[in-house]
Amino acid sequence: MKSKPHSSLKCARSQALSLIAGLALFLALVADALAATARPPNIVLIFTDDQGYADVGAFGAGGFKTPNLDRLAAQGRSFKQFYVAQAVCSASRAALLTGCYPNRIGFSGALGPGSKLGLHADEVTLAELVKQLDYATAMFGKWHLGHHPEFLPTRHGFDEWFGIPYSNDMWPHHPEAAPGTYPDLPLFANDTVVNPALQPADQEQLTTQFTERAVRFIRDNAARPFFLYVAHPMPHVPLFTSSKFRGKSARGAYGDVIMEIDWSVGEIMRALERHRLTDDTLVIFLSDNGPWLSYGDHAGSAFPLREGKGTSWEGGVRVPCIMRWPQRIPAGTVSEQAVMSIDLLPTIASVIGARLPVHELDGRNVWPVIAGIEGAPNPHEHYFFYYNRNDLQAVLSADGRWKLVFPHTYRTLGGLPGGFGGRPVKYRAAETSLALYDLRADIAESKDVSGLHPEVVSELTLAADRMRLELGDDLKRVVGRSIRAPGRVE
Repeated sequence: MKSKPHSSLKCARSQALSLIAGLALFLALVADALAATARPPNIVLIFTDDQGYADVGAFGAGGFKTPNLDRLAAQGRSFKQFYVAQAVCSASRAALLTGCYPNRIGFSGALGPGSKLGLHADEVTLAELVKQLDYATAMFGKWHLGHHPEFLPTRHGFDEWFGIPYSNDMWPHHPEAAPGTYPDLPLFANDTVVNPALQPADQEQLTTQFTERAVRFIRDNAARPFFLYVAHPMPHVPLFTSSKFRGKSARGAYGDVIMEIDWSVGEIMRALERHRLTDDTLVIFLSDNGPWLSYGDHAGSAFPLREGKGTSWEGGVRVPCIMRWPQRIPAGTVSEQAVMSIDLLPTIASVIGARLPVHELDGRNVWPVIAGIEGAPNPHEHYFFYYNRNDLQAVLSADGRWKLVFPHTYRTLGGLPGGFGGRPVKYRAAETSLALYDLRADIAESKDVSGLHPEVVSELTLAADRMRLELGDDLKRVVGRSIRAPGRVE
């Protein structure tokens, strides 16, 4: 039987589009290879703490303005489905810097001042990766991957560090902690404590101090490639701002903090412009997890996403992300494709021409997706969301559409408001059964469609079973075969 003319035309058009997409992808890879032979790009990574999905103007913020972040979005690419690997401080940072699911390298939760754990010396961070190409490296802000000397940033590839070793609420002034729960919170310059006991007045200056040091680092290293990691402790509670922004927003203390972070981004961008480094720099902005909702007016927003920090619902693991690299990343564009923080290390390795670590990684090179190459697929098959020590709570199809949530207990406010004035309210525990969500039609994860798509449930369940063999699952009492130990002091 002869094909109908329009069918033949449709087939030919489809083949042509596939060829064009393939050619574009090939040219992008060739461009990357050529770029690696020239001066590699500078990398600026700005990482905030507990900033919600809807806490950036370009992502729907209200009550405060973020002109510098909005400008960054206009000059770069916004990622509307960007995920962190786990919705809590230390685990999220471990994934960001190593390209691994945090439980693969022995991380979960948030390390406290009493912890004996830290990032193992054998793990390769982004800072160590770029050292292959003689990058200058610096970190300013919150580390939270081990506070003992052998775990500090200077032992993991950073030439310079100025910041705090863990969260800014792990100090004696915590509103809910009993006296003696936390020791004094120190401030480090490299491996030296320069302030053994931060006070509220000191915290008010942290955002400014980190920004000033970042600007100085850009100036001092303008002639060579550099990696700058700015990990703001804000807007994690307790909230502090300098006098420059105190009382400036219509959203109270939280809005003031976001406005100061936005100012910081602007100062860093202007430093790049001043030293004519704009075209040579990849800038990445994102948050470590969603908002800490129990703090109410001192917390951000993940609207229209479900729940927030400390959960594997979208509000906990989906975060605002913007990337800018003129002439390499299309300006003013929006990506709806799923990407995760574990992908940054292998992607940057590809872009700069660095060798990947020899040990197992979970991230993949997603540069064609970041660069906006039409038709570029995500190289993953699935993304996985663990929480608590090692609970596999959800799996996501790599196209970002289907999310299968496994039965587990999670924390929620149940629709009630959070606390006021820096004091939280108590979460209650809730149970979820097995549920499938179509995130393209239901970003709020409100309608279980597992009964309508049993084949999707089956496919995602099989993927989860394979991952359980790798990384285990406490919910199923499965021990993974590929988990590496964290660093530990005796």
